[in-house]
Amino acid sequence: MKQFLLSGLLILLMSTVYAQTPTAVDFPKLNWLEGTWTKKVSRPDRSGFERWEKLSPSSLKGIGVTMKGNDTLFVEGLQLQTKENALYYVADVAENKSLTWFKVIAIDADGFTCEDPEHDFPKKIVYARTGDTLKVTISGDGKSIDFFFEKKK
Repeated sequence: MKQFLLSGLLILLMSTVYAQTPTAVDFPKLNWLEGTWTKKVSRPDRSGFERWEKLSPSSLKGIGVTMKGNDTLFVEGLQLQTKENALYYVADVAENKSLTWFKVIAIDADGFTCEDPEHDFPKKIVYARTGDTLKVTISGDGKSIDFFFEKKK
């Protein structure tokens, strides 16, 4: 009897975990990201932003830029898209020879979490929105870096 109950509990747990994995139908929960987000920086000579635009009902395209005065220090192409009914955050960075695909593992109305455990850094990215402010945390291998943004009106 115990073995039967344990098996039933395991099946229930696995189906609950599977049901929570974001799929293509969850994509509209990401639409709040559309627009320009200005980076709040701690150094007066630095600035930056992320700009996102909706390309289709299941695709957002973005760009992240960091500046020092008028000089561009860092640019990355960003995408949020569906592939095989899963959601992905895709980063295109000059230092990498190919795109980095982070699978979205959690999503709600105010943010999402994605990860690529095989990537060097970051392995995990978390976008968390509170009203018109956004906190993006990149982490991996015991390191964590926070970036703060405000929605440009």
